[in-house]
Amino acid sequence: MSNNDKGRSSVPVESPVQSVDRAVSILELLARQGETGVTEIAAELGVHKSTAFRLTAALELRGLVEQAGERGKYRLGMGLVRLAGAATMRMDLSLQSRPVCERLAAEVAETINMAILDDDEAVNIDQVMGPSAITSHNWVGQRTPLHATSSGKVLLAYLPEAAIDARMAVLKRYTANTVVDPDLLRAQLFTARQEGYAYTIEELEEGLNAIAAPVFAQTGQVIAAVSVSGPSFRLGAPRLLEELAPAVVRAAAEISARLGFLSVDQ
Repeated sequence: MSNNDKGRSSVPVESPVQSVDRAVSILELLARQGETGVTEIAAELGVHKSTAFRLTAALELRGLVEQAGERGKYRLGMGLVRLAGAATMRMDLSLQSRPVCERLAAEVAETINMAILDDDEAVNIDQVMGPSAITSHNWVGQRTPLHATSSGKVLLAYLPEAAIDARMAVLKRYTANTVVDPDLLRAQLFTARQEGYAYTIEELEEGLNAIAAPVFAQTGQVIAAVSVSGPSFRLGAPRLLEELAPAVVRAAAEISARLGFLSVDQ
């Protein structure tokens, strides 16, 4: 064993942060050079070949790198295309939805939110405050339960049945109005698909009502929900259903069209 090897063997195991940094360095190296072997990767990172192989194998397992035709050579994998596509979709969604949400906020004078599905929750990615908004609460970045929000119900309604069933196991109660009966929730999801919108009456917070409609990608997949929310004294059930439902459905359809979705009516 060389002196260098003896020195390295006494170094503590690398931290998770160090491993992540080295993994990213591998991706950057492959982006620059196209195809690279483990020996070259190890030399570039200044690590043992075994360490380079372990990091590369982990990236390969997640589809972020793949072996080229020549054994021992690696290149960027299709997993990166999937991640890049998701990032591009989110940027396109924000870009295309913003002007529509601004017009909707001006039209109904209430707060408008855009939300996407992230595992078992809805995540708000953009918000426009209407002129009548009486609160400065910022929902951007906040995660909310699917079963207790209008956006969440919309996102849940268009999932495959098996995915819906998996999310019915635990329905947490937030207020006296929160729907925690799986059969009732399934009925509401069915109605949401039929009507093109879902609404909540003080189900997440007392005094807060909301209504949401689905945003479709070019593929026909529901990728987001646009919602109108506000205090229950202004957004009672009659206004939600008679005025805001048509408005939010029109806005969601416009955003979908801007994303390339062609409905059966077009």
